[in-house]
Amino acid sequence: MAVIIFLSFVVFVIGLSFYLGNRTKSANAYFAAGGQIHWAVNGIAFAGDYLSAASFLGICGMIAFYGYDGFLYSIGYLAGWIVALFVVAEPMKRLGKYTFTDALDAKFNSRGIQLAAAISTLIVSVFYLIPQMVGAGALVVPLLHMQHHWGVIMVGAIVITIVATAGMASTTYVQFLKGGLLILFSLIISIAVCVRGFSTTPAGVDDAGNTIEYYAWRSMDVSENADGSLVCDAGFSFIQRKNMTDDASFSLVKLVESVPLKLDNEGRFNYEFMGRQHTFSKDDQTKLTSLLDKKAQKIITINGLEYIHKDINGEQVLVLYNGQSLVLDGLRFTENEGTIYANIVNWWKLTHDENGKAKLTEAQSKLTRVNGAVMINGIPASDQNQLLPVGSLSQIKGETAPKQKSVGAFEFLADLSQPDTTFVTWKNMNLSDEDNTLVVYYPMQKAGPEVMTPGQYFKVKTPIQKIDFISLMLALFFGTAALPHILIRYYTVPSPAAARKSTIVAIAAIGFFYVLTMYLGLGAAINNVLNLESSNMSAPLLARSFGTVIFAIISAVAFATVLGTVSGLIVASSGAVAHDLLDRYCGMNMTEKQKVGVGKLAAIAVGLVAIILGITFKGVNVTFLVGLAFAVAASANLPSILMLLFWKKTTAHGIVASIIIGIASAVGLIIFSPVMYQLYGLDAATAPIPLKSPGIVSIPLSFITLIVVSLMTQKKNPEQTA
Repeated sequence: MAVIIFLSFVVFVIGLSFYLGNRTKSANAYFAAGGQIHWAVNGIAFAGDYLSAASFLGICGMIAFYGYDGFLYSIGYLAGWIVALFVVAEPMKRLGKYTFTDALDAKFNSRGIQLAAAISTLIVSVFYLIPQMVGAGALVVPLLHMQHHWGVIMVGAIVITIVATAGMASTTYVQFLKGGLLILFSLIISIAVCVRGFSTTPAGVDDAGNTIEYYAWRSMDVSENADGSLVCDAGFSFIQRKNMTDDASFSLVKLVESVPLKLDNEGRFNYEFMGRQHTFSKDDQTKLTSLLDKKAQKIITINGLEYIHKDINGEQVLVLYNGQSLVLDGLRFTENEGTIYANIVNWWKLTHDENGKAKLTEAQSKLTRVNGAVMINGIPASDQNQLLPVGSLSQIKGETAPKQKSVGAFEFLADLSQPDTTFVTWKNMNLSDEDNTLVVYYPMQKAGPEVMTPGQYFKVKTPIQKIDFISLMLALFFGTAALPHILIRYYTVPSPAAARKSTIVAIAAIGFFYVLTMYLGLGAAINNVLNLESSNMSAPLLARSFGTVIFAIISAVAFATVLGTVSGLIVASSGAVAHDLLDRYCGMNMTEKQKVGVGKLAAIAVGLVAIILGITFKGVNVTFLVGLAFAVAASANLPSILMLLFWKKTTAHGIVASIIIGIASAVGLIIFSPVMYQLYGLDAATAPIPLKSPGIVSIPLSFITLIVVSLMTQKKNPEQTA
């Protein structure tokens, strides 16, 4: 059912593109939908353009994992529309024809502006394309059970089809459709979250769509030896302790747990671990059965190797002649008094209470060996063995087992904000494990006010952290009005007044949606649906917990969100290539038909680049990636737009220099930032630039460059070609 609904929506979108494509003959129709879109339709299409993968997938994921801090992105995104409404909307319509470059170059006819603005459009579009493609890949994993990279490739192919057939006309109506549906179904899920109410033992869902009964994470009291080792309960053996360098309140501890194997009614071995039943292949069943044969010195051959029983410290173990115990699928097995045990290596979190008493709480882990084998929670990864979904409350208003009942919209937020409400949130730590890659995920107890007020994600204790936060907000506030795919939408309406009206509609629709993100994100945070490896999946998995149909619809809408936004970006990019670079800068003087043809070829090329980048940046939160795109847009484009409109001394040379410096400084700071160093596989602490967002440096630098260069070039004729 889910796949049918999803594919039906995709087929409809493609069909609409071909229908409109038959009516798209001129460059004006292809790049700007003929300038005949109604302002109300364009307003909702604006919302569809803007409510991208970052808004639906990324912000909801941010709120689910970090609480109120994720909502600060919503505030920043919405605030940017104030600049668009009061500064950019009407002037852009008056100055331009097809592209952002048209508006900047309207007064100068400068080849320098044509080149610089076209390159800026391409770079900003590519930066914005990355999170859309990452989000697309994340969506198809639980819906179509495809691997991430195939999802990215599928989206790229569909989007290229949409843009190459009908251009801005199909893009506008796809955006209108999915913008309205996204708001409607987000409202439905938000209402469903309030109707469901609160539970401290919520059943969850995983990426495969399986319902996962609530798993009560285990804990145990332990005693400590002088050397730092631990004495644990029977069945557990201490291996290693890892003290945290940045947080002394806890340690991570590596234990071996002996889990007994049981025989089912058909004589097959299985064992239960972390609330799941684990079985073995037929060959492994045979090998395990051999362990029960205790005839002295009887040699058993497995995979060409000879094993024999030995008594090691009172424990019967099947060993090779070199003394190694039997290992199947990465697990070590031993036999004692007729019972076979799986010895599972996993990690626990060690804390101390106010009296200094030590306590261990169960964690989760993912170990990737150098040979590519993956162990999840100490057991070989499989479709049945993945990281458990998380996200719950341990108490709500002081109650550990509240009666589940519906709550009102304001009551929902108020109850979660109470001091005696406790969230169980999860963090992760990358640890060294020889040459293997190890990630440990551990639970944290956080009081309601901690989650519902700023401070979880945006740390603003040090001067650098404060500057970084201000830098991000600057990028979000100034970036909106400088995004190429947003700017070109002003050319799709017939008049400057229509441009202003469509902006007002967009603000109302976008603002309402961002209020809903609080309910979507917090709903995911307390309903045991969070995927520890992908915060981007929080909202779709929350939808899945309400049933397959609502999940299929919301996934289809989210998929269309990606399609529409990527389409708009590729239209902007193809316009920059065909209209700005080739027709105007290179002076090719193409016919209308030639412009459309070149635009379609450019769309294909940009689409292929987007596919490659979407695969490369897999797993990175899409909202963070969009923040970088906003920073580049605000640095490269906005200073030129504002100074052109409000400073009469602005020259063509100043605009060109501002764009170049804005791009170079923003991209350069991003390349050497801590987050990018992590993507390179390097230590983030060694990054030469401590800022995660470059806006606080690159935006003022772009403004200063424009002012200085414009003042230096005042003697030249402003109409002269740069």
